[in-house]
Amino acid sequence: MFARIAGVGSFLPGQPVKNDDLIQRGVETNDEWIFSRTGIRARHLAAANCTSSDLALEASTRALAAAGIEASDVDLIIVATSTPDFIFPSTACLLQAKLGNHGAMAFDVQAVCSGFIFALSVAEKFIRSGSHKKALVVGAEVFSRILDWDDRTTCVLFGDGAGAVVLEASEKPGILATAAHADGSHHGILSVPGSVCGGKVIGDPFLRMDGKAVFKFAVRVLADVAQECCEVAGVTSAEIDWLIPHQANIRIIESTAKKMGLGMDKVIVTVDHHGNTSAASIPLALDVAVRDGRIQRGHKVLLEGVGGGFTWGAVLLEF
Repeated sequence: MFARIAGVGSFLPGQPVKNDDLIQRGVETNDEWIFSRTGIRARHLAAANCTSSDLALEASTRALAAAGIEASDVDLIIVATSTPDFIFPSTACLLQAKLGNHGAMAFDVQAVCSGFIFALSVAEKFIRSGSHKKALVVGAEVFSRILDWDDRTTCVLFGDGAGAVVLEASEKPGILATAAHADGSHHGILSVPGSVCGGKVIGDPFLRMDGKAVFKFAVRVLADVAQECCEVAGVTSAEIDWLIPHQANIRIIESTAKKMGLGMDKVIVTVDHHGNTSAASIPLALDVAVRDGRIQRGHKVLLEGVGGGFTWGAVLLEF
């Protein structure tokens, strides 16, 4: 028995905010400065009353429709997010209520930009065990809420969005291998070093990043975990039809592909349209490539991500 993707969906809120539009927000920047360093042209920013569960609902509804099932058919809901609606209940439970599902197991996964990889890996294990049959796996973020708009080295990089997949038990090959790791000793190079205590913010509530350190770390571990995942499945990089990396920075994406010996014609890139949407970026890119026809049934697709923690992981699947 395999765990196989039956449907995909994604959602981006509002209209695209282009690089030059950020000037109106008081950011000292321009399109050339951002694009030359990141490959980002635009991002989407959620309205003040829009939450991660709202974005997740839109993406999930589209994924369920693509899979041809109802929300009531789902028996497992996992949401990967670093920007939950509340401290508790989980965003997954809030999504469950909005979908009208009753009784499915529902919980959140927090692994930042690797969150979707971690969530998909967990869901696959539940399905392979036989305990669950249909899982809804979502990455949803409103990262605009944790950005310091006076820090142009970080605020220009991120955006809001959600992506979802329906994973179901199948006799056909699906997820072929997973690999995931973490090393908390690197937590200082990418974090939101604040918390809430007694109704007040303690520490710094904004995202802080050492860009050079993150770049160096990301390129190394992404290439390593991709190779690890392929070895587990007995698949060579030459057999991979598509690579879908975490959509953070075009330079990281290009460097990872080069280390794997893959041409950019085999890499799905959407970072230019929505920036870094953290846990949502991989399912967003997957949905785009499925819907435009690039990814077809039977294709071998490698998903990989790296995020604060530090966390990193990969999933190799046959779509």
